[in-house]
Amino acid sequence: MDFDPEQLRNESEVESKLIVQFLLPALGYGPNDWHQEVALGNIRLDFLAFAVQHQPFVLDGESPLSLTIEAKSPRKSLDGFERRLGQYLSLLHARYGVLTNGRDFRIYCLRNRDLVLMFRCAGRDIAANLASIRSTIGREALRHRSPQSEPPTSALSANAIDSPPSKQPRDKTMKIIAIYHNKGGVGKTTVTINLAAGLRNLGYRVLLIDLDSQANSTFAAGLVKFQFEDDDDLKDCNVSHMLSSRDEYPIEQVVRQSQGFNSPEIDVIPAHINLIEKQYKLDSIAASRSRLLGKLGRVADRYDYVIIDTPPSRNFYAQVGVISSQYLIIPSDLRPFANQGLANVCTFLQESNEYREDKNLEPCKLLGVLPSKIATNSRFLNSTFPKQKAAITEIHKLPLFDSIIYERIALSKSLNYTEENGDYDIPAPQSIFEFAKSDVSANSSASEFEALIHEVIEKTQ
Repeated sequence: MDFDPEQLRNESEVESKLIVQFLLPALGYGPNDWHQEVALGNIRLDFLAFAVQHQPFVLDGESPLSLTIEAKSPRKSLDGFERRLGQYLSLLHARYGVLTNGRDFRIYCLRNRDLVLMFRCAGRDIAANLASIRSTIGREALRHRSPQSEPPTSALSANAIDSPPSKQPRDKTMKIIAIYHNKGGVGKTTVTINLAAGLRNLGYRVLLIDLDSQANSTFAAGLVKFQFEDDDDLKDCNVSHMLSSRDEYPIEQVVRQSQGFNSPEIDVIPAHINLIEKQYKLDSIAASRSRLLGKLGRVADRYDYVIIDTPPSRNFYAQVGVISSQYLIIPSDLRPFANQGLANVCTFLQESNEYREDKNLEPCKLLGVLPSKIATNSRFLNSTFPKQKAAITEIHKLPLFDSIIYERIALSKSLNYTEENGDYDIPAPQSIFEFAKSDVSANSSASEFEALIHEVIEKTQ
């Protein structure tokens, strides 16, 4: 054994002495089989090892057999890094991941989007368990194992901790989430579109519904390509038409695919400025409130997640959005006016749940208040921000997301991105994930949304 875990002083020594000099060679990975400090879009990996190597370095059909390794400082606990490892495995379609700080060594496996701890031992016991580790994530073991198969039972050493019971199969039912706050300017649309994009990136089938007459989510999805009214192809078929009739304008007829917004693109039910003029008529028809709910029921087998962008008011369209949803997220900058509006949001949710109860539906569940558009000033973050967060849980008695979306220039740039088209600049907005592929300044925002997406997945399972 070429390393002493008790002598590893920092993350750099964990990488060099444990992983490069000992672990990778012991698992059969040669210098041409692994890469260090790999940058893939907004993902930054410490190590990526291949069972079958390609030149030049690519991720393709063999990537499910790849292994990611994340090294941490010996002073850091690994518990706080599991979610990020799960994000990496999901986004890369990789199967196995290792977390280690030299003193704690863990192997994880991604099963149906669930991160499962397969093996764990103390750093001093890695050498003694090397046969088990090699039969689980060694190069030869992965070369001869199909992406869907599990490691042999004998791979799990008696010295390893018991693996936790695997989670129940993922709930296949469609999840409907409304994004709502009655105060504008809190980042609602930014949260909506990037949540939808991030879920789609993980392989979920996603439908985005825009119920706001400002049509910001519709614009962000790249569906407002026209410069003149005569070219407007949304005014005659949008979400208001879908709400105007029980039998006409089914979702299949109204849905559009986003354009240049994300890869892969998402399905969108667009809004339009003419929602305002149609509101009074729709509001006067009681059945209109449940039409979206009914039409979503007809496509329940087509989507995993439906994300609904609602207007910052208590109008008809906001009611439809919350009434139709199983879950609610409240984006908030946590400033006084936004916090003062939370009581009204809770009353609005209660009224909407009375309607759902009359329809024999489970109440819409508040997933939490999501801190968004949060300033990155260190003085603010150290003094004011903790008090703002405490007010949500201690004064308003509402759940608070762990994830935080900070106010960054990259978020604005991604939504306001344009392309030249002759004499005109054509709007070409992009999700933060798409934008991060060409602008490294977006990496922080992309990582924040990745954390949010996995937290939403956990809360809705």
